[in-house]
Amino acid sequence: MNVAEIREMSGEELSEALAEAKEEQFNLRFQVATNQLDNTSRMKAVKKEIARILTVMRERERAAASEASAEESA
Repeated sequence: MNVAEIREMSGEELSEALAEAKEEQFNLRFQVATNQLDNTSRMKAVKKEIARILTVMRERERAAASEASAEESA
């Protein structure tokens, strides 16, 4: 999932995508611990996906906060 796709998601969809990615990361960690993981690059990809989702969520949070403060000062 690239950043453009993530930015198009609603807040609820972002939360769901984050939960799914964290669950996948959890499962991948178990596979690594039991030596069952074949595609080790997937760990890095999931980690980056989580970071992208959190970044977009934080951007929206900051934008909403700045709008709220602009309305208060106006």
